[in-house]
Amino acid sequence: MDSASRKLLSWGFILIFLVLMDSSPQAASAQVCYGAPGLPGVPGPPGKDGRDGHKGSKGEPGIPVIPGSQGPKGVAGEPGPAGFPGKNGPRGPDGPPGDPGLKGEMGEPGEPGGYKHKHQAAFTVMRQTGEYPEKNAPVIFRKVVTNINNDYDINTGKFTCRIPGVYYFTFHTSQTANLCVNMYKNRDRVASFCDHMSNTKQVSSGGILLQMQMGHQVWLTVNDYNGMVGIGGSDSVFSGFLLFPD
Repeated sequence: MDSASRKLLSWGFILIFLVLMDSSPQAASAQVCYGAPGLPGVPGPPGKDGRDGHKGSKGEPGIPVIPGSQGPKGVAGEPGPAGFPGKNGPRGPDGPPGDPGLKGEMGEPGEPGGYKHKHQAAFTVMRQTGEYPEKNAPVIFRKVVTNINNDYDINTGKFTCRIPGVYYFTFHTSQTANLCVNMYKNRDRVASFCDHMSNTKQVSSGGILLQMQMGHQVWLTVNDYNGMVGIGGSDSVFSGFLLFPD
């Protein structure tokens, strides 16, 4: 109750008291003089809050929601705490090449080059046996005269190119029977030289220029005419060397 209400209530009690006094027998028989009404009393302190009311009954069910409809968007909540770092994902595809960088400063002069040493390839091997070579197989020359970097293999009878370029291959053979020499490059026959006996001992020779790449191989073979020997005073020689490196 506020201050104005308490004042009105006080004046109401005073008026009721005056009416009752005026209507009593004593009032009728005697004239009584009354003073002026006193001032309203001081408002009392506010009362305490009342007790909580009883729990109300359960309300009626709401209107069913239409499928597919959405209610109003709620107020955004507070951000949650940061989660743990995830695992690294798979590596993505390489990006396009970047722009060329600026040209660097010129470096110091290098050590003197060894062009001649780095571009050397040559061999000469001798057969030195009285036995005829096996037909349709690489002819083996077992005595080494020159074999830079061991490009010629005395076990397989093949020369393997290490330095690309133009090579010259040649052979000189002593023979005591008919002889046909075939030169192969990577299983392709690139030259064939045949000589039939007209004397008890003859010499045949041949040569060829070949463009070689790293890993290419060259070797000699004979067919049924395999009279090649390598004996004292009658050597059979196979040679090859680099003319112009690429």
